[in-house]
Amino acid sequence: MAAIALVSGAAQGIGFACAQALAEDGYKVVLADIKPSVVDAASRLNGIGMICDMGDVDAITAMFDEIEATHGPVEALVNNAGIAMPGDFLSYDLAAFDTVLGVNLRGLFVATQRAARTMVENGIEGAIVNMSSINAQVAIPAIPAYCASKGGVMQLTKVAALALAKHNIRVNAVGPGSIDTEMMAGVNANPEAYKMAMSRTPLGRAGSAREIGDVVAFLCSRKASYVTGETIYVDGGRLGLNYVVS
Repeated sequence: MAAIALVSGAAQGIGFACAQALAEDGYKVVLADIKPSVVDAASRLNGIGMICDMGDVDAITAMFDEIEATHGPVEALVNNAGIAMPGDFLSYDLAAFDTVLGVNLRGLFVATQRAARTMVENGIEGAIVNMSSINAQVAIPAIPAYCASKGGVMQLTKVAALALAKHNIRVNAVGPGSIDTEMMAGVNANPEAYKMAMSRTPLGRAGSAREIGDVVAFLCSRKASYVTGETIYVDGGRLGLNYVVS
C-alpha cells in the first residue's frame, strides 16, 4: 500500500505542484483546501480531495481522523495553506492579523502536532515540510501579518525538528521567492512591476510552482534523510543580493 501524503492549500498553484511531485514519487496524496475545486484537482492525480479550512482547529482534527480511519496514517505532511490579507500598517485590522496567523501559523502548528502524534504512535519516520517564504527574512510593509507568520513558520520548523528528532521525524521548510502563481498575477500583468520584481532576482525570472514542488518532494524523500530543521530558500538568488539591478 502506498504511503499517504497530505498537502494543504492544494487546489492550485504551489500546493497542487507539491501534490503532483509527491504523487510521482509514489505517494497516495490527499489534497486539502478550503476551495471545493480541490476535489477536481485531486482527481487529476488519482488522489483524494478534502475540503478543509486550515484556520479551523476542529476541521483540521476531523480531517486527520477521517484520513486515518479511511486510508491510514499520514507519513508526509506539507503545510502549504496560507493567506496574506494586505493592508496599511497604521490602520491594519487586528481581526485580519489574527485570521492570517490563524491559518499560516496556528493551523500549521495544529496539523504538525496532529500528524506527529500519529507518526510517533505508529513508529513512522515521517517527513513534515512547512511553506515559509523569503518574507521570513525580508519584509514588505503592506503584509505585516504575513511576514510575521512566515517568520514564525521558520522558527516553529526548528522547534518541531528538535522535538521530533529522537523519533526520526524530519521537519523542514521551503521559502519561495517570486513564483509564477495566481498570487503573482497582478505583477505579471504590469510590465513595470514585473521588471522591478525581476531586478531583485539574480536569475532574472520568476520561479515555477513545480520548482517549489520538486524541492518539497526532495525534503520528503530519503534523499534528504539527514536534513532537518532547515529552511531552503528557492528564490532565484534574491536573498543573497545586496543591490538592485537597473
